[in-house]
Amino acid sequence: MLNKVKDVMNTQIKSIPADATVFEAIEKMVEGRIRSLLVLPCKKGDYGIITVRDIIFKVMAKKLDPRKVKVYEIASTPVITVEKETPIETVLSIMEQHNIARVFVKEEHKIIGVVSFFDILTTQLISLAKGSYGV
Repeated sequence: MLNKVKDVMNTQIKSIPADATVFEAIEKMVEGRIRSLLVLPCKKGDYGIITVRDIIFKVMAKKLDPRKVKVYEIASTPVITVEKETPIETVLSIMEQHNIARVFVKEEHKIIGVVSFFDILTTQLISLAKGSYGV
């Protein structure tokens, strides 16, 4: 039974510098077939996140040039983080409370992973297939 964040987290995090352009973020997302990027802090700032949704609504819908808009201008900060020992039930509650689809996993002050709805769903489907369902 998988009860903790460490059991489902993805450690393959794609990131982008805060001062990169949104166009660079789009390229990275399309190339990696991913829906979000961790935005690296600039000058002791907070980590952020940029999602496809941010790009669509904050840049494209407003007809802004993605080559001129910087990632930090549209990124959400700070990211919501949890420790790797956090129970999955707590993560789901946090996601619902903040209306978000992913939380980042931190160890001390470093981001070491991410957990998304899809990660939890995939893990639970595998558990079901093995006959040991349980969040």
